[in-house]
Amino acid sequence: MEKKPDRIPLASMEELNVEGSPQPQVKFQDSSNEKDSDSCPTCEMQRSTDTTNTPLHLQPSGFRPLPSKPPVYDRLNLVFLILMLHGVGTLMPWNMFITAKSYFVDYKLHVNDTEVSTEEYRAHFLSYLGVAAQVPNVICNALNIFVQFGGGTLTFRIIGSVIIEIIIFIITVFLAMVDSSAWPGIFFYVTMTSVVVINMANGIYQNSIYGLAAKLPMKYSMAIVLGANTSGTFTSLILILSIAASPNLRTAAIYYFITALFVLLACVDTYFALPLIRFYRYYDRVTQKAITDNRAASTRPPYCKIFWKTWVQCFNVFFVFFVTLTIFPAFHADIEPVDKNFIIPEKYFTPVTCYLCFNFFAMMGSLIPNWIKWPGPRYLWIPVVLRILMIPYFMLCNYKPDKRLIPVLIDNDWAYFGMAVALGLTSGYYSSLAMMYAPGCVETEHAPIAGMMAALFLVLGIVCGVNFTFFISWLVETKLF
Repeated sequence: MEKKPDRIPLASMEELNVEGSPQPQVKFQDSSNEKDSDSCPTCEMQRSTDTTNTPLHLQPSGFRPLPSKPPVYDRLNLVFLILMLHGVGTLMPWNMFITAKSYFVDYKLHVNDTEVSTEEYRAHFLSYLGVAAQVPNVICNALNIFVQFGGGTLTFRIIGSVIIEIIIFIITVFLAMVDSSAWPGIFFYVTMTSVVVINMANGIYQNSIYGLAAKLPMKYSMAIVLGANTSGTFTSLILILSIAASPNLRTAAIYYFITALFVLLACVDTYFALPLIRFYRYYDRVTQKAITDNRAASTRPPYCKIFWKTWVQCFNVFFVFFVTLTIFPAFHADIEPVDKNFIIPEKYFTPVTCYLCFNFFAMMGSLIPNWIKWPGPRYLWIPVVLRILMIPYFMLCNYKPDKRLIPVLIDNDWAYFGMAVALGLTSGYYSSLAMMYAPGCVETEHAPIAGMMAALFLVLGIVCGVNFTFFISWLVETKLF
């Protein structure tokens, strides 16, 4: 009786190269002989029809071909799900601190204090939080590309960063349990310091996990974007349930932070499971072999060359998040309903039409590239640039009706809600495409660096968009003509 193959996708002893077992041979197939690219899930890059005199690592189309017939597949989508979980983990710290805004502003800092500074902290808490989070995040994203922490291994960077985040969340939970009413100023500075440290670690973590995904077929970069948007949807639902149940602010915040703690612990656990999966081991070896072969010619990655090949996709990533973060959440959240009898009650209008709507449809948009990848890498910049028209559209909605000096031209709540859906859907879809295309622009050994560069421009887009929101708000509240 023939023995059935194992259903659990764990690596065999040969694949783990135990006791000197031979390394697997990586075979590539010419794309001109390929009749149906859909027959193999890894044949996702654009390939040239003429590869006779072209080096194997890079075809004339500008995209490296992947192995045409890998010996193993991602059974049960385990690698995809693990990277999706890490996508959740990259945004969980930020989302949980934002969700716990009422805990900080209305509980911890809402004390009978005569000092003016305490009221200043309460009034501009989210602004301070944004600066403390995004500035160290973008700096560490950039450093992670050029500085080889831990000898250049991604494992040290990813696990080390997540462990730091776990420690900070434990401290945050402890602070929630103690009475800080006698020292609100100290509590504020301790909180901001913890935000700085956790986002320094998160910058390295986020950048490294995109570099790791770049070793795999391009849909695995999409898995991280999908996970990040799933994280936003999850926290939006928590916010709505909190409003409905009206729990104790301190208790709710503790639950938020403990939830993030368990998600990060799951990220650590699943990361160590990756090398046991045949699919991941195969692509990791392909990349390591390419890096080893390249070391004889160069000891340092050619950063300028890599950027020159990926700058279009880096721009696409940057501009998608620049437009998105210009509108969401600060500008988006201050749009009020025109019709007080709108189907969504006023109490839930912003949580539903802003937070839940954006995050849910961004998550849906991140799923679409599983089936549709249009436009291709050459023309993706066109719809990405056209998204800038969304900014004046939202400016003409009912944003800050008591302060605005320009007229409200879009006075239909359904028209506003429809564009809110489009904002989330296009943000998730185009950001996923750009993050998927970027690693394919370079040779196999440079794909992790290309993925990290794309992640850096993602954070740059967020930082620039968040700050550009202030200018858009000023335009609405100022009569120039």
